[in-house]
Amino acid sequence: MIRVLVAVLIAGVTISKAASAQQAGGGNVWVQIEAHPSLSVAQNRAQLYSDALPDVGGFSLGGSWYGIVLGPYNRDDAQRVLEVYLAERQIPRDSFIAFSRSLGQQFWPPGAAGALPAVVPAPVTEETTEAAAAPLTIQPSDESRAEARQNERLLTADERKQLQIALQAAGFYNSTIDGAFGPGTRRSMSDWQFANGFETTGILTTLQRKTLMDQYNEPLISVGMRRFSDDQAGLTLDMPLDAIRFSRYEPPFAHFEAASDLGAQVLLISQPGDRATLYGLYDIMQTLEIVPLNGPRERRKNDFVLEGRGNGIVSYTEASLADGQIKGFTLIWPDGDEARRSRVLAAMKSSLSRDDAVLDPAAGTESEQRIDLVSGLHVRKPRLNRSGFFVDDEGTVVTVAEAVGNCTRITVDQAYQAEVVTADTSLGVAVLRPVQSLAPMAVAGLRPGEPRLQSKVTVSGFSYEGVLGAPTLTFGALEDLRGLRGETELTRLTMAAQDGDAGGPVFDTGGAVIGMLLPDPKTGQQLPRDVSFAADAQALRDLLDSAGLTAQEDDEHRTISPDELNRRANAMTVLVSCWD
Repeated sequence: MIRVLVAVLIAGVTISKAASAQQAGGGNVWVQIEAHPSLSVAQNRAQLYSDALPDVGGFSLGGSWYGIVLGPYNRDDAQRVLEVYLAERQIPRDSFIAFSRSLGQQFWPPGAAGALPAVVPAPVTEETTEAAAAPLTIQPSDESRAEARQNERLLTADERKQLQIALQAAGFYNSTIDGAFGPGTRRSMSDWQFANGFETTGILTTLQRKTLMDQYNEPLISVGMRRFSDDQAGLTLDMPLDAIRFSRYEPPFAHFEAASDLGAQVLLISQPGDRATLYGLYDIMQTLEIVPLNGPRERRKNDFVLEGRGNGIVSYTEASLADGQIKGFTLIWPDGDEARRSRVLAAMKSSLSRDDAVLDPAAGTESEQRIDLVSGLHVRKPRLNRSGFFVDDEGTVVTVAEAVGNCTRITVDQAYQAEVVTADTSLGVAVLRPVQSLAPMAVAGLRPGEPRLQSKVTVSGFSYEGVLGAPTLTFGALEDLRGLRGETELTRLTMAAQDGDAGGPVFDTGGAVIGMLLPDPKTGQQLPRDVSFAADAQALRDLLDSAGLTAQEDDEHRTISPDELNRRANAMTVLVSCWD
């Protein structure tokens, strides 16, 4: 008899769904029957249900949980489906009515709009078939309404606020977090009870409060958030211990590497020092790969905070100075998991405490030593380094256009941020202006007129892209006053230049600048190794004029000593860096 009723019910619901779709754009209520922390398990279970029931769907529930639902239906039909399937024992006993607002991205059926990538289901075995029929159980409440209200009176103010915060996070409460259970809070409690299959009394029982808080804390539970004490670092705090594991000490850091596919990392910061040490740590942290360039930074008298977002990660660092000790932490989390990251970060910040122990700065001396490592952490590197040189007393720099393309940030000598004033991509030259005023020690003087063919020339550039910390000089000769195709704005040089030299000034024997070295042309041809090209002085002058800038000229005809040329070159040549 029940099976006949089910058939009739489904036929009726199908007609009702069609009518609802015409009248109100479709249903928005579902019957949630299962939830799993594994996508592959949820897809496998959804397949099993789809073999027996119509209208099976699957959605992300947030916090790495995936729900299996039936629907969508209008509210009355959803209740009928729930009652009949429960009576037929086709769905678990704790199945309940769910709203669309509680569902995220769809993963079932395969091919649904916006569906998650498919995971190959595990083979269907006797055990999984039995599991599909086995209902999930939930402990029934043994509290009456009066008992629930009495136990509610025993809650502290903070506990009442936490319930409001949890209801707000679940999307049921949007008013003030004040711990006062007024009409708005009671309505949100009723809505939550209804959505989770409980009697809608507006008063949460002890069991329901625990269920709500477990839902709210699921992001923390999913990464094993637990209390951790590091006796050597002198720090105690809550940490995601299922997502990270201790790796090593390299003062001032205790390193915790990723222990799961999540890719999270934590550094505990612990070192003796004073305010100068704190400020030095603040500067060093900003050079590391784990602190992306984009994000707010704040340094105060005795503490600092650094945030960085980019390259697939979100990084947060805080450190403070007290009693001659600097302590704090860094949390590195994958981008795109913001809800869980914010919960983990808040728990770490609120639980942090310190004692008298501190890491010994001399420990870890056997660690790998490299110039691109700081205490075992990689120093951030620019995507591209090229050369440039000052052309006026305000610190304006000319460089190659390839050094400034698609950069998140451009720096001069890796210390001063710069912005593009203008660029001529056909010529391959860009003009930069530093964000803060600079006072160059020397400025290029552009030679008027044509230089002498076959004369000696010298290029000043960062041949090894900044590794040596200062420009090097490369010597050659002026081979032609035009490019290979007769370009009048180019000169051809005979010299064995490096990639990092591009953008550097080309000097004549008198120290005047006759051009700027260009990168190897991207023509698909392999030119002889000693062939290089430069944008000539007149082309540079024209580009500066178009930007409203005036270049200095040097029309003195003299020969200077190698030492004087080296001094001028070092004073005016800069390293231009493009950062992601």
